[in-house]
Amino acid sequence: MSRMGKRPVAIPAGVTVTVDETTVKVKGPKAELSHPILPGTYVKVEGAEVQVTADKITRNPMFGTMRAQVANMVQGVSAGFSKNLEIVGTGYRAQMEGQKLVLQLGFSHPVHFDSPAGITISVASPTKLTISGASKYMVGQVAAIIRGFRPPEPYKGKGVKYEGEFIRRKAGKAAGSA
Repeated sequence: MSRMGKRPVAIPAGVTVTVDETTVKVKGPKAELSHPILPGTYVKVEGAEVQVTADKITRNPMFGTMRAQVANMVQGVSAGFSKNLEIVGTGYRAQMEGQKLVLQLGFSHPVHFDSPAGITISVASPTKLTISGASKYMVGQVAAIIRGFRPPEPYKGKGVKYEGEFIRRKAGKAAGSA
């Protein structure tokens, strides 16, 4: 059995976890999330902890995954998740127009992106974005979609990158020999 899966998930104050036959629902001050219970795993609430168990005979590989999903939901509804993006390049910038993110990324047209429900995009400066929300999956997915509009290229490093992401640079053309 998974060593991480055996650890109980602590439920902080202000968060409620309910388990029915097919889903786990977590409600907190930031949001309400739910996830289906994976086959062969069992979730039960014991006091201020959530315990995930599995059939010992089958050695269920989804046992640790189910525990991680519950832990992410508990953290998401209480503290939330966020990812920071940086925009590198001359003339590359971002701005918000209501709930719509407008990106200038060197194309002949601006790129418009509608923020999905439960996700907040804030523009700290024209070259820095913060994506935040309760669902770890949705925050990562939205960040990946925005980065996918113009991934960083290896020659000048221009594009949208995660904060702290290292871009392997290439040398480019060598000067011609005369």
